[in-house]
Amino acid sequence: MQQLIECVPNFSEGRDMNIINKICDEIKGVEGVSLIDVDPGKATNRTVVTMVGAPEQVVEAAFRAVKKAKELIDMRKHKGAHPRFGATDVCPLVPVSNISMEEVAEYARKLAKRIGDELSIPIYCYEQAALTENRKNLAECRKGEYEALPQRITSTDWKPDFGPCSWTDETQRSGATAVGARNFLIAYNINLNTTSTRRANTIAFDLRERGRVKREGGSLTGKIIKDSHDKPVNEPGLLKSVKGIGWYIEEYGIAQISLNLTDITLTSMHKAFDTACERATVHGLRVTGSELVGVIPLQAMLDAGKYFLKKQNRSTGISDKEIIKIAVKSLGLDELYPFEPDKKIIEYILENEQGKNKNKLTNLSLAEFAHETASESPAPGGGSVAAYLGAIGAALGTMVANLSAHKRGWDYRTAEFSGWAEKGKFYHDELLKMVDEDTKAFNNIMEAFKLPQQSDGEKQLRRETIEQATRFAIEVPLKTMQLCCDSMQVMLAMAKIGNPNSISDAGVGAISARGGVLGAWLNVKINTKDLTDREFVNYALAEGKSRVQTANQLEKEILQMVDKAIG
Repeated sequence: MQQLIECVPNFSEGRDMNIINKICDEIKGVEGVSLIDVDPGKATNRTVVTMVGAPEQVVEAAFRAVKKAKELIDMRKHKGAHPRFGATDVCPLVPVSNISMEEVAEYARKLAKRIGDELSIPIYCYEQAALTENRKNLAECRKGEYEALPQRITSTDWKPDFGPCSWTDETQRSGATAVGARNFLIAYNINLNTTSTRRANTIAFDLRERGRVKREGGSLTGKIIKDSHDKPVNEPGLLKSVKGIGWYIEEYGIAQISLNLTDITLTSMHKAFDTACERATVHGLRVTGSELVGVIPLQAMLDAGKYFLKKQNRSTGISDKEIIKIAVKSLGLDELYPFEPDKKIIEYILENEQGKNKNKLTNLSLAEFAHETASESPAPGGGSVAAYLGAIGAALGTMVANLSAHKRGWDYRTAEFSGWAEKGKFYHDELLKMVDEDTKAFNNIMEAFKLPQQSDGEKQLRRETIEQATRFAIEVPLKTMQLCCDSMQVMLAMAKIGNPNSISDAGVGAISARGGVLGAWLNVKINTKDLTDREFVNYALAEGKSRVQTANQLEKEILQMVDKAIG
């Protein structure tokens, strides 16, 4: 499986789009790298860029972008609200899939060395790529910002890990860069109904893990408490793995709490938001909304939406689109400007960038799908239609669960029915994927038969490819059969305990699911006759027969309940 990493360089330019575009063009020029987000900020005079791809290609794209930033940005002239010390201020690498943090850290160190050696930029390695313990924290590496660099890079304690250690015209222009490896970070700003940076800082200090300097009497103005080494003692904040400051954004005329959520498994976006709301109330303020800087994983948005749905005592077994809508509205992510999921959620961005949604059957309307099925094209065929039947059946079971969760007088059963709705949604979503998987399986067979067969080697390759494609064309409908059978447990439960006014829908769902099983079974059987691996054929036929029997029995049981209920 392909390894993927993310790189999120922050460039110290957020106002001149000509400069920003030239830097981004360097990234776009590397094949295999997707530039998925460019987020310039005028007040911060900083642009956060996000790219995703294979490690080697991402490292190359990052190097080229850093090189271009050095050419175009002069740090001697830079002013902005965000802490910074270089033209490319930070350049973290983040594991996305099929790669360990240790591997990502090695790529970060290689990138750091190359930038230092070839571009003569002072480099500090931070977080998981840090070469020494005291440089793990980015804030320590960037302490004093650009203005402190003349003393720091020439000192013994804080000389760069790579690159020059002298304050020349060249280093004055470029500043320093922090290159790191870290877990996924969400840059998240929470909007307040105030213009006071001081008030925003008060809440930021309440929240961030580092907290604030401890003072006598627990007040904000008392005498600072110091340890035995005469250093100030900090009182920890409320949230783990959170960094934060308060600032005023002239562009919007409000103060914000600017947070970095460095480990969303410990502190999620919605937890940070709710805690900020609580602390704002304590200090006589109100949170009015929030802002996501850069991009976010789909799961983080779904977790937020489900969190707020549960607070409303509503079912979480609804579509991802609706869950995301709840998250956006609950967090106020659209207060300052529209929140566009296709441009903010990593998985959606990659799907669109790679054209994965371009020809998906499930993107067609009902009428378009029916017309496409009726055309002279052999795909979509019976396998795709069988999967769609199953998806519709699971959707009906899910609908009954959601209606039951929302039924007046059944509020105490919301969690129970929400659980069934989530199960139904899982089967519904998976079966929708099988609609396109079946057409893919058919197309694979057609492509295999088109392979050349002039030489003995070509003939052998063609036979092997046809065999692999045929096996896949059996595995897909077998999976469809299993998903349809499993989904019928939702319909069975809804026939037993669901909203009695919707029991007929559970029955129609069962009929649809059984139709999906029988349709997929025909596709299994027709493909097994062309496969030479008879051991797999015997397994597939035995499994298929078993699933047909299960579906028949479940449909019978469900329809008996429905008939008894409706008379």
